[in-house]
Formats: sequence, C-alpha cells, structure tokens
Amino acid sequence: MTQHPAWHTATCRHLVKVGPMDLAYVCEWEKWPKSTHCPSVPLACAWSCRNLIAFTTDLRNDDQDLTRLIHILDTEHPWDVHSISSEHSEAITCLEWDQSGSRLLSADANGQIKCWSMADHLANSWESPVGSLVEGDPIVALSWLHNGVKLALHVEKSGASSFGEKFSRVKFSPSLTLFGGKPMEGWIAVTVSGLVTVSLLKPSGQVLTSTESLCRLRGRVALADIAFTGGGNIVVATADGSSASPVQFYKVCVSVVSEKCRIDTEILPSLFMRCTTDLNRKDKFPAITHLKFLARDMSEQVLLCASNQTSSIVECWSLRKEGLPVNNIFQQISPVVGDKQPMILKWRILSATNDLDRVSAVALPKLPISLTNTDLKVASDTQFYPGLGLALAFHDGSVHIVHRLSLQTMAIFYSSTAPRSMDEPAIKRPRTTGPAVHFKAMQLSWTSLALVGIDNHGKLSMLRISPSMGHTLDVNLALRHLLFLLEYCMVTGYDWWDILLHVQPTMVQSLVERLHEEYTRQKAALQQVLSTRILAMKASLCKLSPCTVTLVCDYHAKLFLIAISSTLKSLLRPHILNTPDKSPGDRLTEICAKITDVDIDKVMINLKTEEFVLDMNTLQALQQLLQWVGDFVLYLLASLPNQGAPLRPGHSFLRDGTSLGMLRELMVVIRIWGLLKPSCLPVYTATSDTQDSMSLLFRLLTKLWICCRDEGPTSEPDEALVDECCLLPSQLLIPSLDWLPVSDGLVSRLQPKQPLRLYFGKAPTLPGSTTTLQLDGLIRATGQPKIDHLRRLHLGAFPTEECKSCTRCGCVTMLKSPNKTTAVKQWEQRWIKNCLCGGLWRRMPLSCP
Repeated sequence: MTQHPAWHTATCRHLVKVGPMDLAYVCEWEKWPKSTHCPSVPLACAWSCRNLIAFTTDLRNDDQDLTRLIHILDTEHPWDVHSISSEHSEAITCLEWDQSGSRLLSADANGQIKCWSMADHLANSWESPVGSLVEGDPIVALSWLHNGVKLALHVEKSGASSFGEKFSRVKFSPSLTLFGGKPMEGWIAVTVSGLVTVSLLKPSGQVLTSTESLCRLRGRVALADIAFTGGGNIVVATADGSSASPVQFYKVCVSVVSEKCRIDTEILPSLFMRCTTDLNRKDKFPAITHLKFLARDMSEQVLLCASNQTSSIVECWSLRKEGLPVNNIFQQISPVVGDKQPMILKWRILSATNDLDRVSAVALPKLPISLTNTDLKVASDTQFYPGLGLALAFHDGSVHIVHRLSLQTMAIFYSSTAPRSMDEPAIKRPRTTGPAVHFKAMQLSWTSLALVGIDNHGKLSMLRISPSMGHTLDVNLALRHLLFLLEYCMVTGYDWWDILLHVQPTMVQSLVERLHEEYTRQKAALQQVLSTRILAMKASLCKLSPCTVTLVCDYHAKLFLIAISSTLKSLLRPHILNTPDKSPGDRLTEICAKITDVDIDKVMINLKTEEFVLDMNTLQALQQLLQWVGDFVLYLLASLPNQGAPLRPGHSFLRDGTSLGMLRELMVVIRIWGLLKPSCLPVYTATSDTQDSMSLLFRLLTKLWICCRDEGPTSEPDEALVDECCLLPSQLLIPSLDWLPVSDGLVSRLQPKQPLRLYFGKAPTLPGSTTTLQLDGLIRATGQPKIDHLRRLHLGAFPTEECKSCTRCGCVTMLKSPNKTTAVKQWEQRWIKNCLCGGLWRRMPLSCP
C-alpha cells in the first residue's frame, strides 16, 4: 500500500483562501485494504467549549457490515482521534455537548440516546454509563437541559475597564431545579412521530425518563430544534419537511412530581415560510431542509431554509408581542387604557435571501452577544464582531458567512481552484459535471473565529474566520477584537485555541501586555480567581513568537510555584483551634513581608513553629516538591549575573517581587520542616561540608527580593549581590531544571496560505518551528530520562508506567499515584481533571515515552 506523506505543507489542491476565511488544515482517512471510513447519513458534528470536536462516520468492511463510529478529537492534535464503537444499531442522528464540554449525547434512528463521559478524565477515553430509549422512534432533535447560566457580551463596552461591564450575567432560570435551586441535569429529545422525551439525572445516578406527545394530533416530524426561555420553559420547533405545511412551535414545561418526571406541553403561534405565500415562487421550494433557532437560549428567533434540487432560500423570523386592535364598539363599552391593551404573540419575518445555490449545511454562532435595536445597522458596518454571523455551506463547495438577522453576506470561502466574484448571482453560475466536494456538517467554534466542516468524502477541514471579515482594520482595533475574546474565555473558563489561530508573532508582546493591564484593573477578589488562568493564557500566547518563547517556561514555573505554595500552606493548622482570624498561611505571608532580615533563623523566631508540625511520613512524601523549590531558587540566583541573556528561562522572576516573596516564604517553611525531619530538606551538592546552603540561598534571595518587592521602591541589584551570585557555581552544583517538553501541537506551526494535510490515526513528523528551535537547549533529548512534571519524579528514559499528557502545554504525569499519603493525594487531586494550565489530559501509549 502506498504510504502518504504524514505532513504536507503545500497548499491543499481543493481548498484555497479567498478573502477573510482561509484553510488552516485538512485531516482525512487513509485508504485501508479491508475497511473504509465513509460519511454517515445523516452526518452529525458537534464542537465543545473545550475545543473538542465530535463527528460520526460509518466503518464499512468487505462484507458490507456497518459499524457506527463516533470520533472525538482535540483541535490541537486532530490526528490523535479517539474512535468509539457507539453500539448504536441505527444511524446516529444527533450529537450534543454539555455546557462544560466534558459530556456528549448521541442519539440514533432507533430512538436510543447515550450519554458519554470521560473515563478517568481523559480526552481520549470515553464511556457511556447512562442513556434512555424511545424504541423504534428516530430522534430528530436533542439538547441538554439548560443550567440557568447565561453570560452576555456587550460589544459596545469592549473598551470598558471592568469585566463586569463587558460581560454580564443574564437572569435566566434553569429548565428544572433541585432542592435549594441547584439546576437538575438531563436532556430533552424530539422524535419523528411527534413525541418529546425528557431524561433527568438524579444525584444518586438514577435516570428518570418521561415521554409525552407534543400535541393531541400527532404528525410526522422531519425537522425539529430546541431552545430555552429565561423563565425556565422549553420551546420546540417542528416541521414535517414540506414548505406547504406550517412550522409549528410548542412550549414544554418539565417538573418532578412524586419522584416522577412530568411533561406539560402548550401550542404556540406557528408560521408559514414567506416563499410559499409568494405566488411567483409558491411551488419553487417544496421542501424545508433546515430549521434552527438562532441560539439555544434565543427562542424568539428562528432560521428556516427551503430548497429544491438545485437552489435554496433562507429566511429569518422573529417572535414579537403586538397589540391586538380592539373594535370601536368594544372601546366604547370598555375603553382600553395604557398597558391594558390585549397583546398577542406573532411571528414576523426579519429578512430573506434571494435564490441561492442549494444549502448543504448550517452552522450557528455560540457567542452570546447582547443584541440591541441597532443590530441591523451593525450588519452594514465595515466592522465585524465575531458571533454576529452564521455559516451556510452550499453544494457548489462554497461557504458563506451571513449576518444572523439581516442575512447580508459578510464573507465567502470557495473550495474550488477558480474563485468567483461575490457579486455573481448563484443562479447564473455554470454547473460543473459531477457532485462537488461540499460540507455535509459544519460547526462554528465558541468564539466564531474558526469553523470545522466534514465533507461528503469524510474529510475534516478547519477554517480560520478573520475577526475583521477581510476589512482592513487599524492594528489597535484588531488587537482589541482578540483581546475582548481572550477576556471572555478568561472569565468563562472556555478554551481559547481558536483565538490563537489569528495571533501573529508581531502581536504577541502587545496582547500579553494589554491582557495584563486589563487584568490589573479588576477587583482584587476577581484577580485572585483569575490569577492562574491569565498565566496559562500568557504562556500559550508566548509560544507563538520566537521573541517571547522563553517566557513560556517562566509562566509554567509560576503556575507550579503558586500551586505548591497554596498546597503547602493549606497543610498548616492553627495550634489552638479557636484562635485566629487569620490562617497560619496568611500569618506566614504577613510576617515574611514585614521582616526583611536576611537571616532565615531570625525570621523563624517570629513564627509559631507549633503550627508547622506535620506527620513525618507526610514531610517525606513532599520531599520532591521541596527539592524543586530549592533547586529553582538556586537556579534563579545563579542566573542573576546573566540576566541580560535573551534566551534564559527564569529571567522574568528576577524582577517579580511577588514570586520571589513566595519563594522566600517556602524557604522558611522548608527550614522549619527540616528541623522536624532533616531527610525532607532539599539536597545540594556543596564544595564545603560546613556550608549552610539554605541560609546562604535565603540571604541572597532576600537581598534580591528587597530590590523589587511591591511595598518598597524598586532598585537594581547591587554589585555585591551580583558578585555573591557569581560565586554560587563554585560553592554549589547548579541543577539543570526540567522544563516542559516541546509541544507537538499545531497552533504554533500553522502558517497563513499554507494549510497542512494530516491523516487520522497517523502522528505527523513535525516540521521545526522558529519558536521550538529557540528551546532546543532546554529540552531533554530523545533517550534521556523523562520526568513526571507534576510529581517531580524521574520516570526513566522509557517509562513503564502509564502516563498522561496535557493537550495544551505537553506536561506529562503518571496516571496512577505511586504514593498514598494524604498530602500527596491532596496535591494530585488538584490535577485530576485538568493540567495546571487548564488543558485536558490524554492517555499516552507506552510505546511513546
């Protein structure tokens, strides 16, 4: 069998850039001799807020047997796809992620619904412990129940200083609540026969399922969608597939009565598509092919698409309250005054397109931009805000981004090698022979800066969508667009990989500085909540530029230092339980900040050492973490004379009073614990047996900390301190620190106009990037011993223990803990779900150390 190149940086033959959208990469299946991946019919696709993509294919073997597969991949490592044999007996019709991005619903044409969750919190290990069944009734729409969390983005306030002004919590009720107001988890589905089924997940793990007819006169439901109202109700839209029939809407209320799930339904106003009421086009578009609410929490606006064999038309409708006119006779009997006028709900068309090529897929934005009455004006502006556009894919292979209310075209991407003018009418385009390659399923990312499409050959394409929609923007305005979305991800906790697709190396320094400025403007309490997230965000940005790549190591070291400091302080307990208004950790910080003495023993005298007493086994179990603190302090002080070196990790620590103060506190704690159990102390290789290494390092660290602490005036380290640090290599053996491994991800290697060609299941041979080459001297070479980055344990050159790695920073740690002490368990519980940078874990095969 011919081997395809694993990594192809030439421009892909079928997809080229036109205007504001361009292709980032393509990933496809290799040809297998006895089985073939073919697109499932229908093809389902879903994109989570953690930038995990799920899609379906059918695996067909020589005997024509079909296996229904669900594939889950991380956008940073698309070749590392995890394929699940779903055990669905019929075609999978729906996929739906929950709002945390960690669970997935799948439904099929036999009425079976499965809930998939990560096994051991690994992105490439999934299991389905629960589900529900409406036997023999195909599912046509599926959604998780709303949890009541809704955040609005105020684009017009993107220049405000407070995050509270830019992003506000919208009053929104959950679909169902438990005792105390906690939202109840579960899902709702609509079947082809007009049934609505709701399954509730009780805290005990039990599933309550109930099924009810949408209305008394049940009919065929070919298309359906689900949305939620702020009052906690659910709205279901249905169509039988014929444009001559009305689009029906129903209100669904879910409750729990006597430990049973109850469903109540009510008919809402319906509508007929405008194209069917136009006498000139009454029978031109016989079928409704797409029916979508504009957002899950926007039940007042719906998108409809009607098609024939060659063309389509798209309409956007809005549900409004209108006053009901009262006849004069009744006015005389009972005059209508002010708010007493009777009101009715009525669907009104907002906009409609002209005849288009046949629509093959629709992708709606997930960004909850706060809409105002100026929306239609925004559509005509030259500035584009992500989230205002939706994507339409056509059978000719093109993708259009259109404004979600006015349906005006904002951008076009062509998959053919012969781009066409945006002004050329679709109806006049010459027909090509044979079916064109086109997307059968599409999804926009959670910031609308990227779009994934699965075509009719089963190939996955990742497109970048420019925030400016191709318009020439001032550099500051372009940076503000990206900064606004980075802040949104910082506040929500969503993954920001799709934003990084648009960050050029020249933008990195400015973005990091402006992100830090915005962060420092927030209240102290909010800064504390976001302190680790902003460090992870800065680290991911700095990977994209050779000028800032060494700062990646610094930011990860700061994340690790913060984690160690908070964990070790949490182990301290007050000697007398009813004493303090401050914890021992807070008092430690206060005393170390107040006392600037360079003698570590004089600082210890001011502390209540009885608060630092721990079990001997606990202290010994923490030795590896304490060793890292000691080694890091020694490394930083030894690098002080070379602080001008451009590619020296740790440089930013030398002027960071907060981090140096944290290290100083930990040195005091380690000194006290060393009196209790000397074997837990960091081990140094010294030239003199009588030298007190801890005292020496604390003295030098304190002098450096005084130069840049927050409370006093900053100054440059004096010559005496620099000279003492110059002597350190002759007094102590300077350790070589283990920095993070080179990330094998894509984002730092993607180049404009050079899409990458990848193959599922085949790890690519990565081309060197300018950023990773800068760190070659800091990374362990192949064959050298590896290290557990979180436990600081040496794993050997080829680890025999199962390990997991972070999908973002590449941090490696063992799957199972070798230590059973309580303190170590507390440390490891911090990283059970996510890496310290916030990335998801994926299992590493033993053959790939």
